[in-house]
Amino acid sequence: MNRKLVSDTWQRGNPYELYVGRWSRVVAPVFLDWLQIPGGKRWLDLGCGTGALCAAIDRHCAPAALFGVEPSAGFLETAAADLAGRADLRQGSAVAIPLDDEAVDVVVSGLVLNFVEDLPAALSEMARVTADGGLVAAYVWDYAGRMEFMRHFWDAAVDLDPQAARLDEGLRFPGCRPEALVASFSGGMFGAAESTAIDITTRFDGFDDFWLPFLGGQGPAPSYVMSLEEPVRLRLREHLRARLPHQADGSISMIARAWAVRARVARHSPGTA
Repeated sequence: MNRKLVSDTWQRGNPYELYVGRWSRVVAPVFLDWLQIPGGKRWLDLGCGTGALCAAIDRHCAPAALFGVEPSAGFLETAAADLAGRADLRQGSAVAIPLDDEAVDVVVSGLVLNFVEDLPAALSEMARVTADGGLVAAYVWDYAGRMEFMRHFWDAAVDLDPQAARLDEGLRFPGCRPEALVASFSGGMFGAAESTAIDITTRFDGFDDFWLPFLGGQGPAPSYVMSLEEPVRLRLREHLRARLPHQADGSISMIARAWAVRARVARHSPGTA
């Protein structure tokens, strides 16, 4: 087996969209409904990626201003093409947000927190750029539970290669659980935090529609697939095919659960966004 580097790095927008971005676009409006933010607020999407959450904010929340911050130039290029000037997109990191203090009323982050190396520093930065009483919120996949297409993948991979377990997001990202998310947002400059589950259906037309995104080579599962020699990759493909819940018409439907968390910045006194 050819053990090439297996990485969490995301750089190119199109493979990300095919693999997981399209499902984030389904989660995003449900997440925003839960936040219940009135129109006319200033928003930041931290780790905006290819622009899924920014697009939903623009469409559903009537923002007075909308910023997107993302470290990947490739993702920003995809987001800029998709958003067509509807957001102020800037290259930057979660621990060095290129905005002034209290520049926005709401900071959101979709599918990013588990990839941030210094989460306390990132949360401090998110609070810094948020007005007192404003809201900071995020969502992450339920890797260990009902993010089912990833769970099926890693369970099949570990069946054939026990060493694959070290790459499984369900084991590597214990913070992607509601208790851990609430704890990470508690104290400091935040008021009481709360979480909720967001379930969507991921439907694939058939096995090829399911499998193709794993050949994109970006992110833990796709990069693992592309690290395998071709015979081993084919064996994994067929093992995975056999365990998936196919419908009579050949389609495959599963649940993808995201855990969402929110808390208000309480720098001086309680307020509302």
